Amino acid sequence: MFGYGYGMGWMWLWGLLALAGLVVLVFVIVRLAAGGATRDHARDPGATGARVEGKRMPREILDERYAKGELTTEEYQERLRVLGDNG
Repeated sequence: MFGYGYGMGWMWLWGLLALAGLVVLVFVIVRLAAGGATRDHARDPGATGARVEGKRMPREILDERYAKGELTTEEYQERLRVLGDNG
């Protein structure tokens, strides 16, 4: 009479699955909208100061060019100052 038939015992499962799906969907949308924090750091090595595999930091390139004699001491110091790296 009130619709509490044979399948009513499993209705809670469908509701739970729908709620879990909604939570996952919201999480994915928020994650995509934010761009993913870990991916941003991987793309921008300056963000953490870490070196990304296969990429050299500007200071390393500058040091290498100075060591090879491609830059004078004045040019090296000026470029360090421009990079904001006095150490």
